[in-house]
Amino acid sequence: MITVTVKAADKIKASAEESTKSGLWLRLAAKKNDDGSIEYGLGMDEQRDEDVKIETEGVQIIVAKESQELLSGCVLDYVEIEEGKPQFIFLNPNDPNYIPPTEGDIAQIPAKHGDN
Repeated sequence: MITVTVKAADKIKASAEESTKSGLWLRLAAKKNDDGSIEYGLGMDEQRDEDVKIETEGVQIIVAKESQELLSGCVLDYVEIEEGKPQFIFLNPNDPNYIPPTEGDIAQIPAKHGDN
């Protein structure tokens, strides 16, 4: 399961509204590099037959079969690491370079079913 923060979802929806192309989904992709780290990609794309479809926070996401395992448990956030340069980041416990965020580092993550 992939989680999208509220802040990331808002940015994705705003970008989709500005786009002239309709009917596209947000594609998330990941591939393992030779050193074991994970390289990420995202962009608007058409759905393919073997894609996994996810809807979270009003965002429709597709993930290719080969990226599913690498992105399992991942959080997509939209943050400003450098002042004036907001960007999407992947917080992925499957990545050997992953450092868990501390409280206050991550935008509001929507509650999962059953969480209070």
